[in-house]
Amino acid sequence: MALDQSFVGRTYPPTAAYEVGREKIREFAESLGDANPVYTDPGAAWDLGYPDVIAPPTFIFTITFKAAGKQVVEDPQLGLDYSRVVHGDQRFEYTRPVRAGDRLKVTSIIDSIKSLAGNDILSVRGEVHDEAGDHVATSFTTLVARAADAEVEESR
Repeated sequence: MALDQSFVGRTYPPTAAYEVGREKIREFAESLGDANPVYTDPGAAWDLGYPDVIAPPTFIFTITFKAAGKQVVEDPQLGLDYSRVVHGDQRFEYTRPVRAGDRLKVTSIIDSIKSLAGNDILSVRGEVHDEAGDHVATSFTTLVARAADAEVEESR
């Protein structure tokens, strides 16, 4: 069953603040195999003009996807069957890098809902702001809720 188009534009309340720690950044960079010292050495970050270590560009996914999951995916009114969902696409736009010590909040917005061959394609935007309310980054996530076999047959 197709998702309700009236959810397009729905904005969820900002999440509680997530405090970005040096250790979380280091662990994330190591999991990527990225040895850039700006992610682990405050001196290297300082030399590049940052007040502390910065996070790899995809780090923001850890908080934006969690926000979308808790708010959008688990919204009972939306009716998304997460057992049928695959991650379709991801991209980020930054105003500035994420830094250790940041306290970030995410506001999730449903940008679009499309139906294609019985599949629902849900685009969710995560607006990330720091404690002062300044924009840090925007995350764009596309989720594909695969149609049940019967739904695919009906759409043909």
